[in-house]
Amino acid sequence: MGRHSRGSGNPVLYGSLATASRRGDRVKPEDDIICFGQIYNNNEMTDYIWVVLAFVSAVCLAASDALTKRSLEGDDEYLAAGFRLIFTLPLLVITLIIIPVPQLDAGFYTAFFIALPIEAITVVLYIKALKESPLSLTMPFLALTPVFLILFSYVLLGEKVSLTGGAGIFLIAAGSYLLNINQVKEGLCQPFRAITKEKGAVYMIMVALLYSITSSLGKMAIGHSSPLFFGAVYFVGLNLVYLPYGLTRGGSGGRTGRRASLREYLASGRYRLQIVPGLFYGAMVLTHMAAMNLTKVAYMVSVKRSSLLISILFGYLFFREENIRDRFLGALLMFIGFVAVVGSQ
Repeated sequence: MGRHSRGSGNPVLYGSLATASRRGDRVKPEDDIICFGQIYNNNEMTDYIWVVLAFVSAVCLAASDALTKRSLEGDDEYLAAGFRLIFTLPLLVITLIIIPVPQLDAGFYTAFFIALPIEAITVVLYIKALKESPLSLTMPFLALTPVFLILFSYVLLGEKVSLTGGAGIFLIAAGSYLLNINQVKEGLCQPFRAITKEKGAVYMIMVALLYSITSSLGKMAIGHSSPLFFGAVYFVGLNLVYLPYGLTRGGSGGRTGRRASLREYLASGRYRLQIVPGLFYGAMVLTHMAAMNLTKVAYMVSVKRSSLLISILFGYLFFREENIRDRFLGALLMFIGFVAVVGSQ
C-alpha cells in the first residue's frame, strides 16, 4: 500500500484539502493519491475519505447551530449571525491563499452574483429560525430543500425527477407531519396548523426554498471553477454582503440605538461566543467542498444531512427540548426521503 507501482495514472498530491479542488489537476480514477506520505489507489481513498469528510461536515454544522442557538439567549440575532460569519474568515482566507485560482469565465460570475444576495437573505432567516423555535423542530425542515430542488434543478440544470424521487417527496412530507404528531389528538390537521404557528419552522421552510435556488446556482459556479475555490470565495463574499446590513440592523431595539447597541455588544465581549460556532461553520464549508470533489454530490449531501438527526440530539442534550421521540422519528423519515430524492438525481 505504500508503493507507487499499483496505479496506472499519475500520482496526485493530497496532503491538504486545497489540492483536491485544483482545476486542471482533478483526481481521476486512474490516479494514485499521495496522502500524508502514503500512496493509495484513488478508488481505495474515495471509498472512505469522502464519507469521513461529509460526516465531519455534518457534525460541524450541527455543532455550530447548537452553539449559536445557545448564544442567542438574550442576544440580537443579526449581530450573532454577523459575528459567526466573521469568524469563518480565518479558515476561508487561508484556503484562498494556499490554493491556485482557477480560470474563471462569465458562467461563474453570473451564477456567483445571482446566488450571493439570495444567500444573504438565508442568513437572516436561518438565524431567526434558530432563535424563534426549538432546534429539533426547525432544523429538519432543511430536508425540504430537495423537494423544491426538483423544480429549480430542472429549470436551471435540466435535471428530471424519477419514481424514487417521488417516493422521497412522500417520505419528507410524512416526516414533516410527524414533527408535530403530539398534536394529532387535537385534530388530524392540527400538526400542519402547528407548523404555521411556529415562526422558526416557517423561516426554515423559506430557507429550504432559497437553498434550492442557491444550490443549483452553486453547482453551476463550481462547474466553471473548482469546489474549494468556490466555497471559500463564496462565503468571503457573503461576509462582504451581509455584514454592512447585519451589524447596523442588529440591536435596533437597544437602549441607545443601533450603533450604540453594536458598541455595547463589543464592549460586553459577547461576540466571543461566536468564535467557536464560526470556526465550526468555516470547517463545515471546507469539508463539504472537499468531500464533494471526491464523490458524487448526491452521495456526499446525503451523508451530510445526518446533521438533521445530530441537531435533534443536540436539542435534547443541550436545551432539553420536549417531544424529542416524535420529532426524531419525523426527522428520520425526512432524512430517508432526502436520500431518496437526491439519490434519484
